[in-house]
Amino acid sequence: MVSLVVTVLLALTVIIGGGVWLDSSLRRVAVFSEYAERPVEGSGTTWLLVGSDSREGLTAEQQAELTTGDDMGNGRTDTIMVVHIPALTSSAPTTMVSIPRDSYVDIPGYGKDKINAAFAQGGASLLAQTVEEATGLHLDHYAELGFGGFAAVVDALGGVQICPSEPIDDELAGIDLPAGCQTVDGRNALGYVRTRATPRADLDRMVHQRQFMSALLSRADSTAVWLNPWRWYSVSQATVAALTVDDGARVWDLARLGWGLHGSTATVTVPVAELTSNSSGSVVVWDSDKSAQLFDALRTDALIPQSVLEAQP
Repeated sequence: MVSLVVTVLLALTVIIGGGVWLDSSLRRVAVFSEYAERPVEGSGTTWLLVGSDSREGLTAEQQAELTTGDDMGNGRTDTIMVVHIPALTSSAPTTMVSIPRDSYVDIPGYGKDKINAAFAQGGASLLAQTVEEATGLHLDHYAELGFGGFAAVVDALGGVQICPSEPIDDELAGIDLPAGCQTVDGRNALGYVRTRATPRADLDRMVHQRQFMSALLSRADSTAVWLNPWRWYSVSQATVAALTVDDGARVWDLARLGWGLHGSTATVTVPVAELTSNSSGSVVVWDSDKSAQLFDALRTDALIPQSVLEAQP
């Protein structure tokens, strides 16, 4: 979800010189200054991208339209991705790593639980700290997009094409989509990236999310968008209203992220050892050896080992 936003920021900065306005309008939160013990910085730049299910700013009517329910709380995370952009001297590609939201990890101060519980219990800062401790990666930046913001940006772009191989009928996500390629609006796009009504549930959802990210980038780059001045205005307005970043992030950092995602990228999921259940419910247990190999490769700008790629769920 967030890659669309940074691509738009890049395009706006270059095409209409809106960088200063965008930078001053971004909503920022303290993330990394809230805790002291952090991993040593590695090579390249690493982002934590979060799709939040927060209903903040949505009216009751909007919640009903988007089929979000009315849980207002701190929100949870439907999408957790680590994006690593290697240093310019490296031959490794930009890598997107999906972290299953049910990953069973240590949450500082709370014990072991699902990783998305960190966001519900302590917001962006606790989630970032949890990800750093679980992966050993030093996170440089954070970006978050909520339910309403996601739908608004997709609608501002005039919809995005998806190509599900099988029909998806999910009342909880509010969608009934046929198989095959189709253009969806913000409401149906949100349902598509949220649904777990597929054979592999959360694992399929992460694949959908990465596929949708590519489709968003393609749409954001399309002639139909950038030859339409109204799209420039509506997309920029929706973007600024939707995005939350860490208090150290600037518009040029987002531009570099967008540029990194624009080219050839590697997409992986944290290697999984077991899908099981415990007092936290259904949980995902990482393969400790292969996940360590993955994060070591990102930390040093190395290519991901073949054994990790072969272990993809």
